[in-house]
Amino acid sequence: MKRYERLKEILRLDPEKDFLAIYRLTATYEFPWDFTRALELALYRTYAVPSIGRLLAETAEFTDRAQKRYDDTSLLLDAVVEHGFDAEQGRTALRRINQMHRSYDISNEDMRYVLCTFVVIPKRWLDAYGWRPLSRHEMRASAAYYATLGRHMGIKDVPGSYEGFERLLDAYEAEHFGWDEGGRKVADATLDLMASWYPAALAPALRSASLALLDEPLLRAFRYEDPHPALRSVVRGALRLRGRAVRLLPPRTAPHYARQNPEIKGYPDGYDVAELGTHPVPGLRGCPVPHVRKGADATATAATTAAEDAPQP
Repeated sequence: MKRYERLKEILRLDPEKDFLAIYRLTATYEFPWDFTRALELALYRTYAVPSIGRLLAETAEFTDRAQKRYDDTSLLLDAVVEHGFDAEQGRTALRRINQMHRSYDISNEDMRYVLCTFVVIPKRWLDAYGWRPLSRHEMRASAAYYATLGRHMGIKDVPGSYEGFERLLDAYEAEHFGWDEGGRKVADATLDLMASWYPAALAPALRSASLALLDEPLLRAFRYEDPHPALRSVVRGALRLRGRAVRLLPPRTAPHYARQNPEIKGYPDGYDVAELGTHPVPGLRGCPVPHVRKGADATATAATTAAEDAPQP
């Protein structure tokens, strides 16, 4: 297979109907490493919204149990990508995501902003550092994928296009980014977690390199000192060189899912999707989207849906 063959395959699919297939090909074949880094940065941005950063600090999930929270977030989102919205594993992951979120008083606006980061930040990362930019086809599929995820999470007024996600993200950050002590604690804990994946002697350099990737609004919100311009140039230049080198490599022949990432440390013996995240969450409902199919299995499907939506033990 030639380097751009998979992009040709993607372009033959319909981004409105085949969005899951397109997103899966893009994220697991074309850009698995880049999507991991971009989604890390996407979540990191959310800490700069005080209502989000403060809540994460109060739960202590990212400060006291950072590795578990990183693992569980990655694996739950990964299960939906790998198995889809209707398969049992995907539905179980969605149910766990909804159960955990409903434990807290999170506004629809904050939930929608987080969803926007998943759409916009990977595209911007690939524009800057990828071996190729996202095609228009892939942008449309990504927007459709996350709009569907948002509906399964009960998020209201989800944008219907990439441009809508981007406008909402930029406006929300301009209005809401700001200092909060809790957000800074979560940001520091996340930097410490990422540094912990490498030899201890490299930790200061890795922290500085990570800060060199942050833009000015993020640096101001967390009150970090501006990285030296030379360091910023070196770090970003190295990532651009990596992208050019990857362009020369043969295309991936097998998908790479987030569960295969070496950064996932907490489940060396495997995991059960239903057990990921925090427990228990009593009295909460499952996926808010009804799953009713046509045909002979409609009755069974309706019964399954009712069981999923019942209060959890």
